[in-house]
Amino acid sequence: MRHMHVTAAGRVQGVAFRAWTRKTALSLQLTGWVRNLPNGSVEAVFEGRDEQVELMVRRCAAGPPLADVTVITTREEAYRGEFTGFVIRYD
Repeated sequence: MRHMHVTAAGRVQGVAFRAWTRKTALSLQLTGWVRNLPNGSVEAVFEGRDEQVELMVRRCAAGPPLADVTVITTREEAYRGEFTGFVIRYD
């Protein structure tokens, strides 16, 4: 099991990136959250099976159809099992 913190930069806001991320994460049976950042990037945390988390990171690097992801950064942290679903955060 893995816990991965991901930030995507480029044209990632205003292109349904958060909704796409939530739908994709749920389809991969991942838990966590996604939110927009003030600097125009999108931040997410994914928890789940190793292979599913890796696949989600690759999908975030491509993004939804209208996005143009120019930079993706990842930071693996200790798996915590702290989430029960996948939500869009508005904080």
